Amino acid sequence: MSKVLVEDNGPARTITLNRPEKRNALDSEMLGQLAAAFREEPSQDLRVVVVRANGASFCSGLDLKERNERGPQAGASPIEEVLHLVEHYPLPVVAVVQGDAIAGGNELALHCDLVVASEEAQFGMSLAQIGLAPTWFLAKKLLEVAGPVGAREVLFLGDPLSARRMHELGAISRVASPEELEVVARSVIERLAANAPLSLRAMKALLVREMAFRDGISHDDVDALVDQARMSDDAREGIRARMEKRAPAFKGE
Repeated sequence: MSKVLVEDNGPARTITLNRPEKRNALDSEMLGQLAAAFREEPSQDLRVVVVRANGASFCSGLDLKERNERGPQAGASPIEEVLHLVEHYPLPVVAVVQGDAIAGGNELALHCDLVVASEEAQFGMSLAQIGLAPTWFLAKKLLEVAGPVGAREVLFLGDPLSARRMHELGAISRVASPEELEVVARSVIERLAANAPLSLRAMKALLVREMAFRDGISHDDVDALVDQARMSDDAREGIRARMEKRAPAFKGE
């Protein structure tokens, strides 16, 4: 069975992460399927895209086992193409987050235009706890949606934040009890589907373009620091420790 399911239902397209046995960890195959889904130009009848997941977790981020086998790589993160496609998709994209959204899963949710989350869901970027750092592209989205204080809280501490806390920071738009999640999500999706499609397309393009100013800021020196962390012995130790469910022994090397 496909690791990403795509289903159209009237004006809404639902894209479902379907690797619940691995907490919907994103491997190369899954990223390719997500990219293909968002690369496809929407039909005139489509009004909104919904991203959701099967199982208890929304998404635990990039598959650490695959990354460990592949070895560390400098440059852009493998998830960046997918997130760019989500962010620039012509129609509104709604994430329905029923469970934890961690690291790349957190970024996937936040790159959607609106996030409707269960109050039991947690959001986090545990990169500092395993010796990694977000790329410029990943960090700017967190800064955009959570603000300077929220971005520091998420990144520096590395501990997951509750959906309620993310809502307080303005990073997600709706929080509901697990029992009410689908009702609240449906109300948001139906509202979007009923709005003027040309208006929504124009607004989406406006907001994305107006936030693009950070792309022009020179950041080669920052990229070098990120790559230094990614290629470090600490990163290798951090990933091994996370997979072995033990505390890492960082040496700053």
